[in-house]
Amino acid sequence: MGHDHEGRVSRRGLITGIGSLSLGGLFTVGADATSDPDTYAKATALFARAQTCRLTPSTMQGPYYFETGTIRSDLREDRKGVRLRLALKVQDGATCRPLPGAVVEIWHCDAAGLYSGAETESLSVLGDSSQVKIDAGKKFTDMKPSDRKRYLRGVQIADSGGIVRFTTIWPGWYPGRTVHIHAMVVVDDKRALCTELMFPEKVNGRVLAAAPYLEHEKKRDTYNGNDPMYKDDMMTHVTQDGDGYLAVIVLATDQGLDTAHDV
Repeated sequence: MGHDHEGRVSRRGLITGIGSLSLGGLFTVGADATSDPDTYAKATALFARAQTCRLTPSTMQGPYYFETGTIRSDLREDRKGVRLRLALKVQDGATCRPLPGAVVEIWHCDAAGLYSGAETESLSVLGDSSQVKIDAGKKFTDMKPSDRKRYLRGVQIADSGGIVRFTTIWPGWYPGRTVHIHAMVVVDDKRALCTELMFPEKVNGRVLAAAPYLEHEKKRDTYNGNDPMYKDDMMTHVTQDGDGYLAVIVLATDQGLDTAHDV
């Protein structure tokens, strides 16, 4: 986890030979110059608030997932938006102990509501919101990417404390869904959890009211309160972090379930 590595590798291969970082090193390796100097203290305080022994709710993986196998912490590429640092702690839902070596993959849309690898598909939804029919019980298979773009997608390996970190942008939105980030946890080469990360509406409103989010032509129709996937235990703990935000959450998984397919 100490460095970003580009290229596709197997999930089991991701774990081999990757060193771990303490929480103190979480935001110093590859950190950008705009970060607050007290980000470490903020992350520590937020994790203290985020501690839980409840299983994280699982969701469907959605229509835009495919395995990228790309180890990197900075997912932004050329996407414009408010910087968002994520710190996710993975733990065993039964023992509440951290799961070092767990593979965590995240993916989400950009400020305009587009997914990389699926721009054509997500553009069609933006153009015709009647296509959005959310079925919480629906099963999805991994999609075949329709383009070569991979922004806002990436993989990290949990350190000795079960922690991974990403730098991305605040997600945008699209019809029928609130602001969210998809997350998948793989333990021992098995999909142990597929879930979503949610954000406080107060902060969503503040971010989406500015460029480039404000350029979204359609009026937002779905919020946390009426989103079909939203659950309180998906809510991240968020604080200001320089010119962006820091969000943390604990992901507690039942290692015996393949929840990415069982929902």
